[in-house]
Amino acid sequence: MTPTHAELNELEQTANTLFVDLCTPASAAAAETDGWHPRLWAAIDQAGFTDVSVPEERGGAGGTPAEALAILRAAGRSAAAVPLAETGLMAGQLLTAAGLDLPLGVRIVVPPAGADELVLEGDQLSGTARGLAWGRHASWIVVLLPRDGENLVAVLPGPALEMTTGVSVVADVNLAGEPRDDLTFDHVPVARKSLAPVGTDPGALQLLGAAGRAAMMAGALSSMADLTLRYTRQRKQFGKPVSSFQSVQQHLVTLHQQAALVSAAVDGMLTAISNGPAPFEIAAAKLLANQAAVAATRAAHQAHGAIGMTQEYQLHQFSRRLWSWRAEYGNDRYWSSRLGSGVASAGPDALYPTITAGSAAMTP
Repeated sequence: MTPTHAELNELEQTANTLFVDLCTPASAAAAETDGWHPRLWAAIDQAGFTDVSVPEERGGAGGTPAEALAILRAAGRSAAAVPLAETGLMAGQLLTAAGLDLPLGVRIVVPPAGADELVLEGDQLSGTARGLAWGRHASWIVVLLPRDGENLVAVLPGPALEMTTGVSVVADVNLAGEPRDDLTFDHVPVARKSLAPVGTDPGALQLLGAAGRAAMMAGALSSMADLTLRYTRQRKQFGKPVSSFQSVQQHLVTLHQQAALVSAAVDGMLTAISNGPAPFEIAAAKLLANQAAVAATRAAHQAHGAIGMTQEYQLHQFSRRLWSWRAEYGNDRYWSSRLGSGVASAGPDALYPTITAGSAAMTP
């Protein structure tokens, strides 16, 4: 059943309560050092949030992708250092599409751009997958591989399983300190595999990843706006809050405009996804989130002044994630090109319907 806007809001608020309780600024900072937040992950798993969009018969909660994205927005609002998008939304959807049951533990997906060097010979995978989100913590790795004109979904044991052999890790992090590791496979046996149905291809996987990042960025932008408003109301100069100064108010207006714009775009994306494929809405939401990451972080740091640059203050936990996530699953140039090409190919008569109806008139 398609969730209503009110139901999505209620679910997001429930998830937000969990994240606020467990993902404090101090714990988020510690997770950057350790590359992991095990207590938060255990709570998310116990609450059933890891596999919300996976059917019950496949081991999930039986929800929808829109509900999973609503939870991801709550995760972004708290700068949660956990592979929620990778395990539930992406790996869960890909395994479900291929008719495979969910293996237990952290699951990650090799993004389309990261599978170029992978080769499947028989039932063994070799090669290197680069920049895998949370790669070192993966119990299972899900790969979408082209084979004989079709797409094959393969599941391999990850480095977090003690019995795994043939997988080596070169650890790395993004700007936010989140693991983005290179994994090399040396004839690693595939645990299970299945052909993906028509429509489950690298392009669809790219859209799914972009939807997840857009939702997380919307949450982070919202928290950045709230944090900046609180600070400028509390900080006083010449006997009055700095939020009353016109120059600071201009930064606050810019920041809240960007946060509201991306939030509205993500709301539209969730509605569209609830009703079917939503390539236009996903592309638009990710592009707007990418652009907002630049304008909003600039405004937030200008309003904060020097304190915004300190390690002890929370602002950087949002700004660094926004700048990291904007480059993942399509940067500004990528989605601008996709949207522009889609509009141009649809022709002049389709321009207005595309703007007002989105996916109904265009496939970017």
